[in-house]
Amino acid sequence: MSINISRQNIYLLVLSTMLLIFVLFFSFVVLIPAGKDYREERTKVNHEMKELRRYQNFTDDTLEQLKTLQADNRDIITAFDTSFNPDKFEKQYRVHFTSLELAKQKKVLQDAEEEFAVYEVNTTSAINSPQSFYDFLDAINKSNWVIGVNFPINFKRDAEMIRSSFTMKVYNAQKMEQK
Repeated sequence: MSINISRQNIYLLVLSTMLLIFVLFFSFVVLIPAGKDYREERTKVNHEMKELRRYQNFTDDTLEQLKTLQADNRDIITAFDTSFNPDKFEKQYRVHFTSLELAKQKKVLQDAEEEFAVYEVNTTSAINSPQSFYDFLDAINKSNWVIGVNFPINFKRDAEMIRSSFTMKVYNAQKMEQK
């Protein structure tokens, strides 16, 4: 018995076999190694995306905290930016004292790295009672400046008046120069 296969079928069979060999060769030489590299790269990208989300969440949380702190401390931030005016200070707080005098202010030496300019202000005042001094302290807590009253606070009785003398530090934020 002889098998009758036409020439077209033989060409088709040879072409199909060559195509199958080419597909297998292409798969083992190109696709499978590239697939392994793809899986490795996908794992790296997933890890980097996870890190990016973690850092983004940290940034968002920090920004939210910053906005909350800025909103809660808006008055203090504004007070740091307000420059100290001794005349305005005397006019504003003279009501708490019979007489209020500010000594000449001197700038305290600062390191170049510090963010605030600190001024020392020596004051001498005559008050009727210690209560007016405490009212004064409450008033400067609500003032437009950041002021620290330093100890010791000296009270001296002078007839019907009490003379007080103390040192205050006024804090101002230094403006950063534009480069």
